[in-house]
Amino acid sequence: MTRRPAARGWCPGAYRPMASGDGLIVRVRPLLARLTADQALGLCAAACAHGSGLIDLTSRANLQLRGVSADSHQALISDLWALGLLDADPALEGRRNILVDPCWQAGGDTQRIATALVARLADLPPLPAKFGFAIDAGQAPVLGRASADIRVERGASGGLILRADGSDLGCATTAQDAAGAILALARWFAATGGAESGRMARHLAAHPLPEACRPAEPPAAPGTLPRPGDGLPGPVYGAAFGRIDAGALARLLSGSGAGALRVTPARSFVLEGGTPVSATGFITEPDDPLLRADACPGAPFCASATVETRALARRLAPLVRGSLHVSGCAKGCARAGAADVTLTGRDGAFDLVREGAAWDAATVPGVAPAHLPAVLGAL
Repeated sequence: MTRRPAARGWCPGAYRPMASGDGLIVRVRPLLARLTADQALGLCAAACAHGSGLIDLTSRANLQLRGVSADSHQALISDLWALGLLDADPALEGRRNILVDPCWQAGGDTQRIATALVARLADLPPLPAKFGFAIDAGQAPVLGRASADIRVERGASGGLILRADGSDLGCATTAQDAAGAILALARWFAATGGAESGRMARHLAAHPLPEACRPAEPPAAPGTLPRPGDGLPGPVYGAAFGRIDAGALARLLSGSGAGALRVTPARSFVLEGGTPVSATGFITEPDDPLLRADACPGAPFCASATVETRALARRLAPLVRGSLHVSGCAKGCARAGAADVTLTGRDGAFDLVREGAAWDAATVPGVAPAHLPAVLGAL
């Protein structure tokens, strides 16, 4: 297995967007991954008025508006501020990398802990840009496959545990103490040179946890994230590769009568309190092959890519048993780990990797896009 290439750029935010092949990318981090219906409809209108009208759902349950120009960025910021979707302090907005169980309940442990952590973001030490937190305090952990460095989740005994990513075990905590315990662990990470490691799991390989965080209990058996076809806390819809047309989303939201929209880290969303309605352009079946496929924007949207990706992934997903990752280059931005079949773009062709990541050695190198269906059929 080879080392993952370094990514260019940074994680975009609202105040600090990132340039892409189709304009600026502006990331919105909704509090508790939830937007009221009015906020969601306003966001859709802003995406159309100031960008291309395309919205991406990210693996961190954020939303990214695409195609924003430098001239329209400030007007977009004004709209997002009026909608209540921005922090007053740009530095705090960039720190709010907090995943939550999308089925959290008002007054429950997940909401209480996440709200307490948001209130103490200014107390965090300097951390790497991708450093994140998962508040997963429902009846069973559902965020185990999502990227996070510090996790609060349900333990095997039924109580809450604080777990450093990369450790199989966590230490006991409570809903009242969890935010403080998170801050203490983040401070240890920073004080022991975590910036050089970048992520908690890599840091633990060389630095044992402090005594106060010594793990003793495993997480409870995992649950599942909401999937298309589920109905609680409202109908669930998927978006192929996370890409959404803002106008289609606005029509779906209005037609459902939902009071809010919740975003999941599985590139899907829940229409809280809504009723199921026809949803052209969205995934509505739990066994849709596109749910097993990841694909980055590819060419021409990314300068690192030499191949088109998403239309190809749509054609190939039904041919692959298991997971499929179509990557425009070896950075593998759309999927952080291995897939059953990975296709990595290189000089206009694809390297095929079995049970590996985009940066791993090719099983079958240099396959022309037109020949991929036949190659996959022969596997």
